[in-house]
Amino acid sequence: MEWLSEFGAIVVMQGFNGLSVFCVLLLMALGLAIIFGQMGVINMAHGEFLTIGAYTTFLVSTLTYQYAPAFGPYYFFVAIVLSFFIAGAIGWLVEWAMISKLYQRPLDTLLATWGLSLVMQQAFRSTFGAREVSATLPDWLMGSFNPTEAIDIPRNGVFVMGLTLLLTAALFLMLYRSRWGLQVRATVQNRLMARAVGINTRKVDRMTFALGCGVAGVAGAAFTTIGSTGPTAGSLYIVDTFLVVVFGGASSLVGTIASAFSIAQAQSITEFFMSGSMAKVLTLSVVILILMLRPQGLFSIKVRK
Repeated sequence: MEWLSEFGAIVVMQGFNGLSVFCVLLLMALGLAIIFGQMGVINMAHGEFLTIGAYTTFLVSTLTYQYAPAFGPYYFFVAIVLSFFIAGAIGWLVEWAMISKLYQRPLDTLLATWGLSLVMQQAFRSTFGAREVSATLPDWLMGSFNPTEAIDIPRNGVFVMGLTLLLTAALFLMLYRSRWGLQVRATVQNRLMARAVGINTRKVDRMTFALGCGVAGVAGAAFTTIGSTGPTAGSLYIVDTFLVVVFGGASSLVGTIASAFSIAQAQSITEFFMSGSMAKVLTLSVVILILMLRPQGLFSIKVRK
């Protein structure tokens, strides 16, 4: 029976690792689902907004421990807020300067944002260098909980899950319990009719794009707790993020959550039995097969044109 308990502990820890991946994927995919589902914009630079949040957290960490070390245990909360607003502000400028000229031209938005991602990566490389950097985590994010002798649950993983739940709940409240959310859903359902009844769809688009980028910035802050940050850190997640959004249904937040959980857990569990690359290939193959049978994704809503 000892081997059974050890196997159970391994399954629990692999499942928790899958939850950590799920949280980062979900935070990335929520922002992308809002942008792609409401605006139809294929934002290939979405990963770079994660990198903005990660570098923001690194800078706040460095400045805090250099000039105000007594504030060290609390800086991470400030870094999360700054990551959201800085990434959101840059997203607002990108929408105003570039995306607003490319609506109804999805292939052009793909190419333009892909070029933007390369420019942003080079800007990161020129500013912070090519080497990866890591934020200094506060002591309360270090270590782990030990429910049993064989199970170690990292504290940073628990914190990231709590942050993900809080942000997901806030987005649901904004979309389904606020006037802005009503305007967003009306624009998704019928853009022309929403404009006819007085909704400023241009303002809605701009705020939606900024919100999606801000959420990606929060994902970057969360990412610093589980990995180091480099100029291409965000691009490593962009394919998986698009896959999550398409698999779940582009306009469905519930579908995005279900898709992120399914993909993260499947990949984490299969990594226990095979290499990481083979686990990713197997997971992607299953997702592609399901999309061939159900192109609209796991969840879909009726959209009037």
